[in-house]
Amino acid sequence: MMEVARRWFRRRFSDPQAVILAFLLVIGFAAILLFGRILAPVLWAIVIAYLLEGLVVFLERRGVPRTPAVLIVFLLFMAFLLVLVFGVVPLLWVQMMDLVRDLPAFIAMGQQVLLQLPERYPFITEAQVQEVLAAIRSQVGALGQRMLALSLASILNFITIIVYLILVPLLVFFFLKDKRLILGWVRGYLPRERALAARVWDEVNRQIGNYVRGKFWEILIVAAVSYLVFALMGLQYAMLLGALVGLSVIIPYIGAAVVTLPVFMIGYFQWGWGPELAWLMVAYAVIQALDGNVLAPLLFSRVVNLHPVAIIVAVVGFGGIWGFWGVFFAIPLATLVSAVLSAWPTTPEPAATAPPSAPARARTPEIERETPS
Repeated sequence: MMEVARRWFRRRFSDPQAVILAFLLVIGFAAILLFGRILAPVLWAIVIAYLLEGLVVFLERRGVPRTPAVLIVFLLFMAFLLVLVFGVVPLLWVQMMDLVRDLPAFIAMGQQVLLQLPERYPFITEAQVQEVLAAIRSQVGALGQRMLALSLASILNFITIIVYLILVPLLVFFFLKDKRLILGWVRGYLPRERALAARVWDEVNRQIGNYVRGKFWEILIVAAVSYLVFALMGLQYAMLLGALVGLSVIIPYIGAAVVTLPVFMIGYFQWGWGPELAWLMVAYAVIQALDGNVLAPLLFSRVVNLHPVAIIVAVVGFGGIWGFWGVFFAIPLATLVSAVLSAWPTTPEPAATAPPSAPARARTPEIERETPS
């Protein structure tokens, strides 16, 4: 067993550039794992800079110098941020408070529906219904305690948000303005024999940039379309549900399935069983189908295709390690793993030498025995 492991290690790590790549990967993952919470503003700024870099490059290709292009894109970003903070977020907050206020009425309606289940379905007993109701009451009580704790910590959260709103835009501006300077400074501390690491980084850098920009536009388009459809149908909390549907695209496959429940429950509590609820679910299914079959392939045409099993494993694995950031970057991280495995040099094992053939046995005695006397 030790000999097998030794041969595998020699095949995979005999190239010095492979050792350098492994060292850089370990350092990068360890830094994010240990200091990810502290470096959250920097991570947000890097994500936004990736998002805005596409617009800067677009303007540069049209003949605009780098600095004016950065200023134009940054001003557009600040205008979008102001609209988001002072226009969209207050409306979402109002609808969220309305939902919390109406939650007891929804729970009472749900209890009435559950109490009628034993009459319609004999295999469901009243004891099972009472257990479900007790679990719902306990969860509602825990939700109330969480809301109270959130309100008590709102001052600290408000200060943190203010710091983020000041610090992140500054970092974004300097990441865009001094991109080449920062990248050159980082390269100065890297080993000289880094051709393999540079090749992997170029591929992953392109994939992450395409993914972040595509994911932003996907969230924005899906949220806007969902809000318009829900509002035209007269659904309550249309903006809140539209935002949830937009954010659900961050988690492939799983997000759409999870958000289906609140959309269905709000529609049921508002209209009950009827054609309005059926049309709502049909419209929601059409939005998800268009997103999965038209919008996502259009936005992510240059992103490496991954098998659905690989995507789900990446979401679960990286989400368990890094939380939201692991979920958001699950596909780029899976692409990083795929790029590393594809580019990793492997030293072929030496061909096994065949054992020397045994000398032919002398057949003289047999010939002598067969020769007549």
